[in-house]
Amino acid sequence: MVDYDPHASGYDAHSAQMPVDDVQWYVSLAQTAAEPIVELAVGTGRVAIPIARETGKRVIGIDSSAAMLAIARERIDDLPVELRQGDMLDLELEEPVDLIICPARSLMHLRTWADKRRLFERVAAALRPGGRFAWNVFAMSPAFSAENERKGEIRNVPSDNRIDILWENGVVPLWWLTRAEQEGLVEVVGLEVEALYGGFFREPYDEAAVEMVWLARKPALPAA
Repeated sequence: MVDYDPHASGYDAHSAQMPVDDVQWYVSLAQTAAEPIVELAVGTGRVAIPIARETGKRVIGIDSSAAMLAIARERIDDLPVELRQGDMLDLELEEPVDLIICPARSLMHLRTWADKRRLFERVAAALRPGGRFAWNVFAMSPAFSAENERKGEIRNVPSDNRIDILWENGVVPLWWLTRAEQEGLVEVVGLEVEALYGGFFREPYDEAAVEMVWLARKPALPAA
């Protein structure tokens, strides 16, 4: 996992470059879910705080960065947001939940198949039957990589299936996830793909998409 402590102070400025309406997408999912909502890689609370504010529901936010969580704590006020420091690979909840989210391409911080599978296994175990897992990642393509490399915003490292996001105070590595890899992760842990969109307005996922917006569901128990 990336050490985000050195990037905490500048994170909000960079996260402003996220796709339009990504926060409202996750808020809309939370509106129809039972509490608590669980956010992996909660960071400074960019998504968790609007969810709590707009839905009134309790949010559990998990992050490994003490510096990120310190900023989030300053912003919570009296909102029902509980912050926990820990690695999302060690996800373990007291009770199964209805919705787990991992916004802001945070799954791309996981390099190995073993880590990705472990996370999906933990998520599947933490969902109640019928519960959902939502996340988004880059839809990588050679043209996308080349364009952003020319801008000086990333460094493309094909030999490691990685792009390095070049920030003023350091580098944040992200490892690509293909559509097939994510479909495989969903299937191997017993979840089902509910939807794959090309954006946060439910655009179709096609060759023009630069984002993958996923919804997976844990199968409901059969009727007695």
